[in-house]
Amino acid sequence: MTLLVISPDYASHLYPLATLATAWRDAGERVVVATGPATDTIVNAFGFERVGLQLGRGSNPGVIRAEAQPRGEDDALRGFFAATRRGAVATLEFQARARGADLLWNPVGVARSVQNVIDQVRPDEVIVDHLAFGARLALTATGTRHADVVLGHPSALTVGDEVYGYPPAFPSAIRPDAASLASLRRLCDQVRDTFTTEWNDALRTLDPTAPQSDDAFAETGDVLLLNYPAELHPAARTALLPAHAFLGSAVREEAPDEEVERWLAADDRPVVYVSLGSFLSVRSDVLSRVVDALRRLEVRVALASGSSPRSELGPVPNGWLVRPELPQVRLLQRSVLAVSHGGNNSVTEALTSGVPLVLLPLSTDQFAGAAALEQAGFGEALDPNAATPSEIRAAAGRLLALDGDPRERLDALGFALLDRPGARRALEAIATETSVG
Repeated sequence: MTLLVISPDYASHLYPLATLATAWRDAGERVVVATGPATDTIVNAFGFERVGLQLGRGSNPGVIRAEAQPRGEDDALRGFFAATRRGAVATLEFQARARGADLLWNPVGVARSVQNVIDQVRPDEVIVDHLAFGARLALTATGTRHADVVLGHPSALTVGDEVYGYPPAFPSAIRPDAASLASLRRLCDQVRDTFTTEWNDALRTLDPTAPQSDDAFAETGDVLLLNYPAELHPAARTALLPAHAFLGSAVREEAPDEEVERWLAADDRPVVYVSLGSFLSVRSDVLSRVVDALRRLEVRVALASGSSPRSELGPVPNGWLVRPELPQVRLLQRSVLAVSHGGNNSVTEALTSGVPLVLLPLSTDQFAGAAALEQAGFGEALDPNAATPSEIRAAAGRLLALDGDPRERLDALGFALLDRPGARRALEAIATETSVG
């Protein structure tokens, strides 16, 4: 049997998708990943085959840098980074206006390429990133059964009266005014309509008989998989989802890192892990305030600096571990606290290790994800553009002392996520759907 995994050429997308595919690999099945060349090393590390597929203009093998992107994508990234400095609504507006070029780049061309991959690989089962809209067009047009994986917060798939790009919730520290939110909603409505028209036009080209969509952002595959713990998702919203399976988390295995192991063994003080992800690590101003906050606590810090030069982080205490990239899963296993932008990989991996989070959400689904963690009592969110070192330090102190019911529930959730890994849940969900279908 052959499993085909379709992923954008971004490490943050490929890691969880590849982790899900390990259930097939470990069962002795063939796994082929269709993605771009930037993440070839990751595909090889998992022991999978790769076929070339370009789903968009950009790529990211682990730490993204605007100057490494093709012409046009570099300016788009710089515009996005600048928008994050202006706040939540400015960032969401920027992302909304870029939606077509970002998520539906060259839709017919991408769809034709995906059809060629399917003809070449002849898969028995297909897993595709939900945000790979061009790929999903091809699968829909050819009637290829596939599992659609939502890798971000579940609000990446709209339900009810939601509109894509407009968060269904914000954390308490980020409360845009009513006028700004109304303007954002109007923009997201317009983008949804334009995006859906482009989706329908491309689908009509690929298959003139295919049913047209009312909202392309609400379209799903034959099997819907959500890389998120069901325990954190509101029951009322869960009831609005189409048939689905919550995967909990997709936590990858990492190769041993001798420097990290030596660092962990050198001191028994509690460890705090810090990362703003592969994109938002460019915000050295935020990271420098985090450094200022944590260096006054009795902790050791492992900080993934990403694209921020160490010189921009301020004075870093001796004994801290600072590198552009770090083995996040391993460090979270030994951490008592994480400081993060709230990306879905960081959140689900931290929860799997029972680690509470200080969240500094900057874009897209990070706002809704931060609100959910706050409500559960597993984290505190701050405004990344306004939070002072003393405010970050106070939040960290409260979470370092987490106890009682929140601590017990977080430990129970971590155990449940470890006991039934996402890869196993994905294999079971697809096998069930296949047998029913």
